[in-house]
Amino acid sequence: MTANTSKLLSPEEIAVRAGEQLTFLHLPDAGVFAARALRLRALAPGHAMGDFLMFVAELADAQHRALAAGQPRVLPTPEQVDAAARDGVPLLPASSWARDPAWRDALRALLRDLSTRLAAGPAQNAVLELAAASDEHLETQAGRLLNGVMLGLDMATAPLIAAGLQLYFVQLVQQTARAFDGAPVAPFGRIDDATACPCCGSRPVASVERLGAEGARYLACGLCAMQWHYVRIKCTHCQSTKGISLQSLVAADGAQAESQPAVQAECCSECGHYLKLMHPARDNGIEPVADDLATLTLDLLVSGDGDGGGHQRHAVNLLLLFGEPDDSAPPPGRGH
Repeated sequence: MTANTSKLLSPEEIAVRAGEQLTFLHLPDAGVFAARALRLRALAPGHAMGDFLMFVAELADAQHRALAAGQPRVLPTPEQVDAAARDGVPLLPASSWARDPAWRDALRALLRDLSTRLAAGPAQNAVLELAAASDEHLETQAGRLLNGVMLGLDMATAPLIAAGLQLYFVQLVQQTARAFDGAPVAPFGRIDDATACPCCGSRPVASVERLGAEGARYLACGLCAMQWHYVRIKCTHCQSTKGISLQSLVAADGAQAESQPAVQAECCSECGHYLKLMHPARDNGIEPVADDLATLTLDLLVSGDGDGGGHQRHAVNLLLLFGEPDDSAPPPGRGH
């Protein structure tokens, strides 16, 4: 497989198309994890990463069951809402938010639930071992994961920690939105950094052309699952409207793998970064986290590991980190 590049015309014209009539934010709904699990199971058969996709599907199902249980979370105060709106920053910054300690109990319950769906073996053992880990270990690993610190991060259990954090932040966003519905100051809205999640400040996992929004592009957060409007043909890293092109997979013989690929890489020659652009109109089952996992080949090509242009990935998918595992990461046993 190679990458196919197509230049787009008049990026400035498209970039200035009015977004004011569009809904700026789409909050995660009650079925966010169920939809992810369904998509992963559809993508897994015959996929080179099929076993991993099925494992993540089971993980997403466990997240869905935990979300449906509706555990209450400690919410931000009106003063914190006012301050975030005034300063133009995310209300719930993932890297510094004081997490409710109950997130650890929710993670342990999620892991025990997941373990009952797994066959006896190394995967089940790893899940149960993490469920028995100390509070200190879980908090340390969560802090490293949310701050992008690879040193000391246990790559093997990072997706499990990430699942607990996703559950916590989705619950936090949903419950905060309900608690402040109709309040004088909305908890979530536009912030100064248009490329970051308006809720938790995370980088997007992908961008999606939402159905029913006249082809408008939304960035999708891989942590809290919020989607926010971001104009098309504009770099999600440096915000340039110049040098934008789309790359997609083509077959080894040069034939187009799909006449209208559902997932492409939007590349910026100005800063050398890219983010995947997903088209639900071409495949209405698309789910940003799931489809990002399933299109790793596109990442390899665009990043230069194949025949792509050597672009750097802008996205963050906490379930599949790009980097080398660190040998200094301690095991997640009870004593750590």
